[in-house]
Amino acid sequence: MATTAAPVPNSAPAGGWRGLVADWSGDRQAFAVPWGKAMMWIFLISDTFVFGSFLTGYMTVRIATTEPWPNASEVFALTIGGQTLPLILIAIMTFVLITSSGTMAMAVNCAYRRDRVRCAALLAATALLGASFVAMQAFEWSKLIAEGVRPWGNPMGAAQFGASFFMITGFHGLHVSVGVIYLLSIAARVLAGCYEARGEDGGKYGNVEIAGLYWHFVDLVWVFIFALFYLW
Repeated sequence: MATTAAPVPNSAPAGGWRGLVADWSGDRQAFAVPWGKAMMWIFLISDTFVFGSFLTGYMTVRIATTEPWPNASEVFALTIGGQTLPLILIAIMTFVLITSSGTMAMAVNCAYRRDRVRCAALLAATALLGASFVAMQAFEWSKLIAEGVRPWGNPMGAAQFGASFFMITGFHGLHVSVGVIYLLSIAARVLAGCYEARGEDGGKYGNVEIAGLYWHFVDLVWVFIFALFYLW
């Protein structure tokens, strides 16, 4: 006797806009990556436009100004042992930030190997390097302020120099400061085993990688600031 199979309900997701609305309203994973990583990428893309606008505005102002633009090699030079070293502080800051990218990458690797102690230590080291960068930037600001540079004026040449410098480096420094707090919070949660308790697959360790995306973005932005503001 022939048997008929029971009808299988159509569970295939709808296509087009209806499918997109159904996925998002049903709290489904609408991307091929976890929600946290997708949202971080969206944030970084939007932040790229902000930094891009700032740097484009800076380049436009610098090209259009009729007053002489201060020489970065002289403005950011330090006198050490009786010798004037151009851009020495900026070079150290850049080295510190690039080194922090290396420690961040190692922290992500340790996270996926579920080595909690080393991961937390490397995150803390990355945060310490970031805090050192901010401290050096604060010294750089105080030096220029003592020399009379202000957002509305500059005794060394074009008045727009001060506004551009404080706006761009200040906005980037804010990102680094927020990143330091972010990394320390992630390190504390890793060390406390919070992500271990979320499941045996260790999927929540992806939060370390998400923090790494933010930190690498901050480092990449500094490369453009360094090239356009200090070397140009």
